[in-house]
Amino acid sequence: MEIFNHNSNFNFLGLRKFTVGLGVVLVIASVILVAVRGFNYGLDFTGGLSVQVAYSSPVEVSDVRQALVNAHFDDAVVVPVGGANGLQIKLPIRVVDEAGANLPADKRADKVRDEILAALKASRPDATVKDRSFVGAQVGEELRNDGYIAMIFVIIGIMGYLWIRFERRFAIAALATEVHDVLLTLGIFALTRREFDLTVLASVLAVVGYSINDKVVVFDRVRELFRASRNATPEEVLNRSINSTLSRTIITSLFTGITMAALYFIGGPVVHGFAITMLIGIVVGTLSSIFIASPILLWLGVSKKDLMPVTKDNPELARRP
Repeated sequence: MEIFNHNSNFNFLGLRKFTVGLGVVLVIASVILVAVRGFNYGLDFTGGLSVQVAYSSPVEVSDVRQALVNAHFDDAVVVPVGGANGLQIKLPIRVVDEAGANLPADKRADKVRDEILAALKASRPDATVKDRSFVGAQVGEELRNDGYIAMIFVIIGIMGYLWIRFERRFAIAALATEVHDVLLTLGIFALTRREFDLTVLASVLAVVGYSINDKVVVFDRVRELFRASRNATPEEVLNRSINSTLSRTIITSLFTGITMAALYFIGGPVVHGFAITMLIGIVVGTLSSIFIASPILLWLGVSKKDLMPVTKDNPELARRP
């Protein structure tokens, strides 16, 4: 199945000054957004209490919020979970800390949970608590730092893999585009102030894997065409590689995007963060595979000599140092 002609010859590299320039501007803007606005961290990273509540019949979120406000839980966040009869109530760590200075953290969390249940039962006696989870502020900070370290190691590992499988110029191009994709995804979260929790962080790592898969497909075709061509210039080979893999790239991104959209609209609020992050990453990663990775390879000076095996019979084809 092909959307675009396998032998088409659109000059993607001819747009490289504009596309890479735009990418650099967006990366700088994303860094500024992250530095100035920061992220709207969820309870996984800031610490706090999450209480899951169930009712015997459907309940309105607005009614639950009002019941909590009446009980002086003004900072409570209420989201539907598991249909019209379930809700998740989130409270910041500050509310738990104020519940009783002389009590252990778990006891304070239990006290707040009981107060929430009492407030809900005052308006709806059929309210029951199904589960409660508490994350301390120190644990949340450790999770956040460990997540960022994991992201760095993933990107470095991918760079090492491509250095071994292809050549150092491919590894550098992959690293640059992966940093581009991650920073743009994070910049959109800083701009929109969507909640950034463990689910979102996991999806950012998934974006890294998805994005590099696209680039490996293009890089494989680049190596294949370099070895098969005799007189083609590097720019011609890179253009042919993008054109010949374009249908595969678009089809893969399209169907993965449809899956994530279904997850967003049908999966419920719990997976909203994962789905929306993947949708952003799919768009950004697909565009960078087409418009960013190959121009970087061209500017790094990739050539046929870089991809030919070193042999005693053909020393002239040895890789350049």
